[in-house]
Amino acid sequence: MTQTLLLLPGDGIGPEVTAEVRRVAERLTPDLNLEEALLGGCCFDAHGVSITDETVARAKAADAVLMGAVGGPQWASAPRAQRPEAGLLRLRKEMQVFANLRPALCFDALADASTLKREVIAGLDIMIVRELTGGVYFGEPRGVEKLDDGQKRGFDTQTYTTSEIQRVCRVAFELARGRRNKVTSAEKSNVMESGMLWREVVTALHAKEYPDVELEHMLADNAAMQLVRRPTQFDVLVTDNLFGDILSDEAAQLTGSLGMLPSAALGDPGRPGLYEPIHGSAPDIAGKSAANPLAAILSFEMALRWSLGRGETADRLFKAVEAALAAGARTADLGGSLKTAQMTDAVLKALG
Repeated sequence: MTQTLLLLPGDGIGPEVTAEVRRVAERLTPDLNLEEALLGGCCFDAHGVSITDETVARAKAADAVLMGAVGGPQWASAPRAQRPEAGLLRLRKEMQVFANLRPALCFDALADASTLKREVIAGLDIMIVRELTGGVYFGEPRGVEKLDDGQKRGFDTQTYTTSEIQRVCRVAFELARGRRNKVTSAEKSNVMESGMLWREVVTALHAKEYPDVELEHMLADNAAMQLVRRPTQFDVLVTDNLFGDILSDEAAQLTGSLGMLPSAALGDPGRPGLYEPIHGSAPDIAGKSAANPLAAILSFEMALRWSLGRGETADRLFKAVEAALAAGARTADLGGSLKTAQMTDAVLKALG
């Protein structure tokens, strides 16, 4: 059967890096059916919504979905429910992708590109598992209300159920079994009720189903400090939606550039995964051919591995990226001068 990858280029540098994924896919997997649709601000401009019902249906019917980025200052005044980010949140919710896998890996060739010393960063290989469809980003009630004294009060609700915590932590424990067999669970159980529940549920799940995996609990603020103090202590780091958003971006910068880090959002087996580089739309460099395409290309590598069942092809692509970097290929964010397409050229050359 022909497999389908739905591309959602989005806004800013999204179309530029997604175009490079298309080049790689056409070379590496010519049998893969590539489709494309609008998401984000560009979709709002065209249809008045940040994602259409049709695109949601196509995403749920595909074997995998790969997006570029959404957002930009030109949509700051759009209704909140139709801002580019709202389309992405709806897509995640509709696809039921609750586990966000964000690897933070330091290629040896880039160890000196990090803001940390080589001896601190060398060998970095962390898998952050972020809960993606619950927590404060989706909790109700939320809003801004006017008080009697004329002030305004903004409020969001952090909420999790036992099953939401269990299912994302199962992903983390299963991943750890194939890695270095250690899970660090990060929350704020010292000040948050949801954090107390998180720790309680993780502890019980570990004792019942994963006693063979090492488990440690860490407060999220301490985890932030430890990521820059001694990042190689982590193997799999699992946390909620809000802390995962923050900690994964921090871990990404350890590697030298946000332009290097892919991500996968997974749901139950059999459902399509959602893949995206974590660098955002970067409107300041959009249209300048300065974007690093490797995060998007490595997101495709994750799609090959996790949704398309093409592990050997994924290995081949990963090694080609590694070889291109070892040969000195660098975009501006890594201290080099290659344009976006030229960086992809280096990967294609390494593919042979």
